[in-house]
Parts: sequence; structure tokens; C-alpha cells
Amino acid sequence: MADGTVDDRDRPKVTAPPRPRVLVVDDDRGVRSMLSVNLTKAGMMVELSADPAQALLALRAAPYDLVLTDMKMPGSTGLELLARVRESWPDTAVVVMTGYGSVPDAVSAMKGGAADYLIKPVGKDELLLVLSRALENRALRARVQELQREIDEKFGFHNLIGTSPAMVKLYADLAAVAGTNATVLLQGATGTGKELLAHAIHNRSRRAESTFLAVNCAAIPETLLESELFGHEKGAFTGAIRQHRGKFEQADGGTILLDEIGEINPFMQVKLLRVLQSGEFQRVGGTTNVTVDVRVIAATNRDLRREVREGRFRQDLFYRLDVISLAVPPLASRRDDIPLLVQHFAQKYARGNSKPVPRFAAQVLRRLAEYAWPGNVRQLEHVIERAVILGREDIQEIELPDDAPADDAGPPRGLPGVSLPEALAAEERRLIISALKEAGGVQAQAAKRLGLSRSNLNYRIQRLDIQLTEVDYS
Repeated sequence: MADGTVDDRDRPKVTAPPRPRVLVVDDDRGVRSMLSVNLTKAGMMVELSADPAQALLALRAAPYDLVLTDMKMPGSTGLELLARVRESWPDTAVVVMTGYGSVPDAVSAMKGGAADYLIKPVGKDELLLVLSRALENRALRARVQELQREIDEKFGFHNLIGTSPAMVKLYADLAAVAGTNATVLLQGATGTGKELLAHAIHNRSRRAESTFLAVNCAAIPETLLESELFGHEKGAFTGAIRQHRGKFEQADGGTILLDEIGEINPFMQVKLLRVLQSGEFQRVGGTTNVTVDVRVIAATNRDLRREVREGRFRQDLFYRLDVISLAVPPLASRRDDIPLLVQHFAQKYARGNSKPVPRFAAQVLRRLAEYAWPGNVRQLEHVIERAVILGREDIQEIELPDDAPADDAGPPRGLPGVSLPEALAAEERRLIISALKEAGGVQAQAAKRLGLSRSNLNYRIQRLDIQLTEVDYS
């Protein structure tokens, strides 16, 4: 305006966040009145119900962010109301109130899916703290689910979990390559989810209606790997009583994942190179060529370029595999995804074991986000599965694996708080890492030094979460 003042119409419009809608359910008029005053002063929109039946009518009429309910009421209970809310309005948080002598009721409510509980008489500060925390957790879950839906709609990878920048970039790369026939090389540490990514590529490809097969090359003895991949003719060797179609024939028209591709020996590298070049191979003991149309996805936790430089992996095979190379980020570089992964695994194992979905305290989520996770997503999944199986509904602290000892360190003998199984596992880890170093990273040689079969050694490496970075044999 001419006088220098600003017309209200020219001011930027600021939209205030919506006020949380809270439904208070209690048969005591005085309690309802007190709660209404305190929550309204705190900026919440409050509706009051005298019993669960009235509350259900209110819930059917309008959405609520949170229900605050007493446990003991005439005609019905807070637990019954909780069950109805969880069934019909699962996005609505529920906080229960109970008397001092009824703590078991509060525990039952937490098992039934309550966000939190309060012990009467309820203080104002505690009331606002608990409800604010429940509303914040609800908003966080809603935001995470919204982000995940956006990613699912944009990229179509409905089984992949994560909204961090590292994962969003990976989704974009996967979406770009999925519809092609290009060979893909997935490189990442053990436990990062490479097989899940391979499934996602297949499911988004033109081969989605055909077969997807995964082969762990490190888990199959060298003497059997050729037959497993390419099949054999009857009589090809002792025990070959009939013709066998290998994985490549079984996956004809579809996709095959060759996991731990860096573990195959030079003989098999030559065989695989021929298949990638021509789509042809011969069964063990056969004389005629078999032709297949198979898309190959390879995965490894090794640095294949280094393997090529040091003569352990054929350069021509590497170039055939490295048409599209995607780096799978470790969990430590996508810590923002940890709360979402925790929720996903908690729901998965609660459902699979008929257990309640546990509630993780803020300090537990913080500790999970700060942990190193040498075993990546697989290790996190095992930790959450254990928490669910042990039946902890309100998790205030969580057990995490100890950090791996240095390779030259002995077993933690005599240390307080270290059990015998932990000490034995630490010594086993140290011996395996030492043998792998001495063998230059070749598992077959390391297995011979340790008196193990190669498949047994590979099983122990996976069980102990031994990482490539721990076996730096340079």
C-alpha cells in the first residue's frame, strides 16, 4: 500500500496443522470433564463418551486420531473397546487408563495393541506426555506408510522396504533396468537383500510370468555345481540313474540368480561364460547342445574387479556379468530406514507366530539406529524376530550382538558378562578369518585348513556374519 503498510490480502497464507481429534471414554463425569479441560487447553479437539457403546457410535460418525479410554466401565471394558478399534480403525491410536491395582489390565492392553497406558489418578503432565508421544508415533507411522506407498506406486517394488535417498536411487535404477534383458550384477555386503532385489527385477520384467530360480553357488560343493546348473545325462557318473535337467533348463524363459558368483572355480567360470555368450551348454556326460533363453542376475559380496586383478576371476566373464552393475547399500548408510524395517519385521513375525506386535520405546529405536549392523538387514531381521518370539510386548531395552573382536585378538576369556557360547563363537570367528586370510580369500583352501567341507565353512561364515572387510587379505 502507499503508506508502506501491508494489506492482509498480500500476506502469505500459513495453514495451521490440524488439531488432533481425541475421543475420551470414561463413565465418571468428573474425570471426563477434567480430561476435556486439560486436552482442550493443549490444543486438541475433544469429544466425550460415557461408555464403549457410545464411543463406537462416535467412531463410526467421524475419524479420530486417538482414543483415551478407561478400563473398567459398566456393560463393557476398555479391552473390548480396544479390540474393536484395532479391528475397525487400525490407524487410530488407543491409550488406556487403569487403577493402581490393575496393572495386569494395562499389560493385557499393551498386548492387545494399545499405544500406551496411564495409571489413575492421572497427572496433567504425564497425561500430555503420553498422549503427545502416542500421537507423534501415529503421525510417524502414517508418514512412513505414505512414503512407502509413493515409492510402491512410482517404482512398483512392493516387497522392498525403505524410503532413504540411497534406496530411492536404487529403486530408480532397478526400475530402469527391470524391463530389459540385460545381465545385472548386484554387489553388496552379506545380508543387504540382494536376492530380494533380484526378485523385484524379475517381477517387473517381461519374464515375470515365467520361472525365477536362485542358486547359491557357495553352498553347493564344487563337484556338484556343474550338474546343478547344467544338468547331467543318465550314467554320467556314479549315482546318475536318470537324466537331470539343471537350473538353467528349469529357468528357460525366466530368470536365474547366481548368488555368491565370486565363489565359483575357474572351470565353472569357463562354462558360465559360454552360456552367457551363446545361450548354449551341454549337460554333464552329454554330447549335444542345449539352448536356453535365460536372463542372468549375479550377486556377490566380493570386489570382483579386485578378484580379476589378482587372477581369481576371469576378466571376460566379469565383463559379461558387469553389463549393469548396481551397488546395494549397507544398512549403516541407510539408517533412516531402520524404524520402517523394525515395524515391517515386527509385524511379519508377530503375524507368523500368533504374537502381539511389540511396541519399541524411543530409546530402543535410537539404539537400533546407532548400532553398526555388520550383518546388515538380515541381522536386524534376526534381532527383531528374536524380540517377537520372546514375547516382549513393550520393549524398553533390546539385546544386540557384541562387536566383532579384532582378528588378532584371542577369545574373551574371563571377561565379565561373556557367556561360554559367546566366547566359543568369538574364537570360531577368529579362526575362520585367520584361515581365509592365509588362503588369500579362497574358501576351498580355507576349508581344507580348518578340516571342514566348503559348504560347512560357508554356512559358518553366514551364521557368524563374517564380512568381506574383515578378510582383507591384501
